[in-house]
Amino acid sequence: MSKVTLAEAPPGVEGSGFFATTLDKAIGLARANSLWPLPFATSCCGIEFMATMGSTYDLARFGAERPSFSPRQADMLLVMGTIAKKMAPVLRQVYVQMAEPRWVIAVGACASSGGIFDTYSVLQGIDEIIPVDVYVPGCPPRPEAILDGVLKLQEIVKNESLNRRNTPEYKALLEKYGIITDNGNG
Repeated sequence: MSKVTLAEAPPGVEGSGFFATTLDKAIGLARANSLWPLPFATSCCGIEFMATMGSTYDLARFGAERPSFSPRQADMLLVMGTIAKKMAPVLRQVYVQMAEPRWVIAVGACASSGGIFDTYSVLQGIDEIIPVDVYVPGCPPRPEAILDGVLKLQEIVKNESLNRRNTPEYKALLEKYGIITDNGNG
């Protein structure tokens, strides 16, 4: 698992009684340490996520204090378990309802690649319908692996430019998935 460090000050200029940095770095630090997870659990990986939220592993230590069960109030979608093709439009709708910026973690083999279920009815990875930022391997992954995935996502969030979501590349990525943007929301 990655070395755990609490929020370190971004690069900047320090002096007696002041600290100056860029707005990008300050907002990135705030976003990275206040992710609100939306668990989308369909099978055994969801049980491991429940353990991750419990007191032994305590995901709240990393700023994900409040799990949200409303896509409009979440910015980190954790997809855990087997996603049937009939469930794919529901998952996509949940993703589209999330406000920007939004990030996705595919937890476990089934969400990442369909797992052992190479059948006509199972989606072979959620990246067929929505963009994924971090993949957590395992069947099911241990809580430590889920924490490691969240820490990797925090690094992505911390270093993301504020303008990335408005770039032509990002809009092209969403269009590739058939997600139309309007006013920054999908």
